[in-house]
Amino acid sequence: MLTVVVALVANTLLALAKSVAAVLTGSAAMVAEAAHSWADTGNEVFLLVAERRGARPRDAEHPRGYGRATYTWSLVAAFGLFSAGAVVSVWHGVTELSAEAGEESFTVNYVVLAIAFVLEGTSFLQATRQVHGAAGRIGLHPLRYVSRTSDPTLRAVFFEDLSALIGILLAAAGIGLHQATGDPVWDAAASIAIGVLLGVVAVFLMRRNMEYLVGTGTSPELRDRVLGLLLGHREVERVTYLHLEYVGPRRMFAVAAVDLMGDDTEDHLAVRLRRVETAIETDDLIEDLVLTLSQPGDADLAPTAVEV
Repeated sequence: MLTVVVALVANTLLALAKSVAAVLTGSAAMVAEAAHSWADTGNEVFLLVAERRGARPRDAEHPRGYGRATYTWSLVAAFGLFSAGAVVSVWHGVTELSAEAGEESFTVNYVVLAIAFVLEGTSFLQATRQVHGAAGRIGLHPLRYVSRTSDPTLRAVFFEDLSALIGILLAAAGIGLHQATGDPVWDAAASIAIGVLLGVVAVFLMRRNMEYLVGTGTSPELRDRVLGLLLGHREVERVTYLHLEYVGPRRMFAVAAVDLMGDDTEDHLAVRLRRVETAIETDDLIEDLVLTLSQPGDADLAPTAVEV
């Protein structure tokens, strides 16, 4: 939540500064950067809504919680980045390709871009620290973690801030070449490049959110962790089937077939299964667990992850 709030404050201030600079200078690259920051500002609002909606506890109508709402609102945010940022930037850049050179105040653009780089860098460092901490706990490279994580808000803030820093460099390069050559086509080209960059990031974020909404595979490490939770319970003798699916950021719905210790009547087995379900659902990873009994001839499941 803190990462999103920091990004929201930074993007709001930057959107205002870039808009003023775009009006004063007429720079196509600054218009693209202003559109980028306004799109990011709107996105952070959607991401805050996503976190609040997704964090609601489960109830009778939603026995597996509201976590999937996080992916829905994050998908809306990613589409906003595409439509309000990428499309506007590319369209404005194309229309400015044939613009005639005029007098511009380049200094204003450089000052605003420098301030923007500092603010965006601060937000990006905050997101990077969070990514490095989470990736280190499970032994993954930070970039691999942030592309695979089930937390869509962290992924969105990280890639939006990264694209913002790259966009600032593109805008500075376009404005600098415009100043050096006197040809405004460089400014327009920077606007188009920024739009393409935003489009690529937006499509990537949309695809990842859609994958989690329709169901994405889980890693061997995650499977082994849930298998360990089951086998670690004193009443579970073996596990022969395990199905996992994401129902929210770092929250799983699990179905497993187990063999319980000892022999018991059917009525007592039902009570024991429910007791095991309740105990394992106290783990932060498990939102909902459904257990059934293994067939006598079913093979035992074993850990699959390779120890590093």
